[in-house]
Amino acid sequence: MNINPENHAKRMKKYKEMVDAGIAKAQDEKGLILVLTGDGKGKSSSGFGMVARALGHGMKVAVVQFIKGSFSTGEEAFFRRFPEEVSYHVMGDGFTWETQNIEKDIASAQKAWEQVKCFLADDRFDLILLDELNIVLQMRYLDTQQVLSDLADRPYMQHVIMTGRGAPSAIIEMADTVSEIKEIKHAYKAGIKAQHGIEL
Repeated sequence: MNINPENHAKRMKKYKEMVDAGIAKAQDEKGLILVLTGDGKGKSSSGFGMVARALGHGMKVAVVQFIKGSFSTGEEAFFRRFPEEVSYHVMGDGFTWETQNIEKDIASAQKAWEQVKCFLADDRFDLILLDELNIVLQMRYLDTQQVLSDLADRPYMQHVIMTGRGAPSAIIEMADTVSEIKEIKHAYKAGIKAQHGIEL
């Protein structure tokens, strides 16, 4: 590939000016609501990546996991090493197709949300990860309007990350940042089981 250095420098200068102007314009600070949804792999992984980033900045974090309760994960094993910085709660009973008990699933979701409300009322927590909450809302185990109201009442600088496929439109509308992860290929469909360090 032949790239003209002079033309490249001109393009990059123009691009830098555009980026710098955008950065200069974005000066507001507030707690963000981030939604990670879609059918692809990596939603929870991205959320936990932000948990690690927050800890690197000395922030206090809470994690509440909906759904994923029947097996341990590498994230849980790792972040439980930091009990002073991370309050970690696994509140689900496993995937809905495994429990096959809607009353139990609803009760677990409601119990988990009560824990979440404690964090949303506590300004000592800088970031809250609500792992797989979107699925719970899609299944209507929690009232979406109540969740929106509780999120709106949280401390002004508190960040909330919500993961899971099927994020309701009202959640997407309220969120500040929404990313949809699309599946292109997945090893599982080729008969490869979940791998430690990748899915577990």
